[in-house]
Amino acid sequence: MELTPKIKFLGLTFDVTVMIGTVITALLVILFVLLLTRRREMKPRGAQNMMEMVIEFIRGVTNMMLEAKKAEKYLSFAVTIFLFVLIANLLGVIVMVNAEAHGEIPLLGITHEGLQQSHEISWFKSPTSDINVTVAMAFAIALYAHFAGLFKSPRRYFGHYVQPYAWMLPLHIIDELAKPTTHAARLWANIFAGEVLILILRAGTPYLTAVPMFAWIGFSIFVGVIQAYIFTVLAMVYISQKVADDH
Repeated sequence: MELTPKIKFLGLTFDVTVMIGTVITALLVILFVLLLTRRREMKPRGAQNMMEMVIEFIRGVTNMMLEAKKAEKYLSFAVTIFLFVLIANLLGVIVMVNAEAHGEIPLLGITHEGLQQSHEISWFKSPTSDINVTVAMAFAIALYAHFAGLFKSPRRYFGHYVQPYAWMLPLHIIDELAKPTTHAARLWANIFAGEVLILILRAGTPYLTAVPMFAWIGFSIFVGVIQAYIFTVLAMVYISQKVADDH
């Protein structure tokens, strides 16, 4: 795989490529929503229709998990997750910016040891192809779900861990840790694998890899959309398990 520039600050390592991709994704989400809602009308048309289709689509997801009145509380949260993950998934498929490294760049963590493995530096790719991003998102959603359940009903929240038997407490804890872990790994693995194959095809002979490349890009776009949907659905499932009245 190609190298990514990194900056060390206060003992932490920040991946510049991931930061660039994440900031651009957030800006594109804001721009997308602003452009589609700048002319709001009672009878939607044009761009507003597209935004309302997205909202109604995600409203269907939230309504599957919670009663309609309570689902509206989490609608904007679910729409934001869906749009962010969708755009993040597609960025690396549509745009990949790599550059050839001709020497060490210590300030950006490009060392001689790293250059022995690859001479390509990646400046732009899907943020969700980095496991640190998907893990951060998944565990943030899990924390949000736990706090929502705790503030809604502390007694019910803590009582869940010893039901139906007290000896099942360790199993419930393992289950709670497994949810964000698989939530993150599923998204990361699909997007990362797609980008790896694109890099492999791009490195091949153009005459032989052109058709497979376009076919895989089309499939990767499809996978990116599906994974954004699955990630949003699972986020709402985990939240509903903590706040639903029948939990």
